[in-house]
Amino acid sequence: MLADVVQVVKDAGPGVLVGVDGVDGAGKTVFADALGDALRGAGLPVVRVSVDGFHRPRVERYRRGARSPEGFFLDSYDYDALRREVLDPFAPGGDRRYRGAIRDVASDEAVEEPQRTAPADAVLVVDGIFLHRDELAGVWDVSLFLDVPFGETFARMARRDGCPADPADERNRRYVEGQRLYLAACDPAARATLVIDNTDPAHPRVTRTRPRQEHARSSDAADDLTAF
Repeated sequence: MLADVVQVVKDAGPGVLVGVDGVDGAGKTVFADALGDALRGAGLPVVRVSVDGFHRPRVERYRRGARSPEGFFLDSYDYDALRREVLDPFAPGGDRRYRGAIRDVASDEAVEEPQRTAPADAVLVVDGIFLHRDELAGVWDVSLFLDVPFGETFARMARRDGCPADPADERNRRYVEGQRLYLAACDPAARATLVIDNTDPAHPRVTRTRPRQEHARSSDAADDLTAF
């Protein structure tokens, strides 16, 4: 179904931009990879990029303090670089010459990724948190918000990363409260083309479609995306 949605937008012109948003641990990367595979299976060229390749240097990310929610929300990513290196090249009139990352967040080192050129009709699929911020909200032709409660996402991240499983743990405050700032300030579920309940990743379900948005197939609340 999501492949059909992207195809409808793509038919309106080349260079479709798709954003896959959600809080940490919502399953964005896995979902975006699966979407990219589905689009390639339909014969569409796809470029996959993660916002995690556009972190600011550590000294900037933590300048408000190591546990600052405001720092997490406001200082994590270099949106100017993301637009320059990825989004603008895929916008109408863009040259499709892009770089998929500028920094390795683990080493905090800049990366010299080579510039690549995508086909003119390539679908760009970007995953990451905060993709419906004001700086990015008008960029996407199709945007998704994966809706998963913090209790589930932190249980996943505890298994994946070893962080505390309890969202209320003080060690999680920077991330939980930073993302709550985002949810309150930007209301990504209202800005997204589709809201998808991804609590059960094996059975993601559409729970909301943005009003007056045209899709290849209308979505009742509770469409099952298992086949996708």
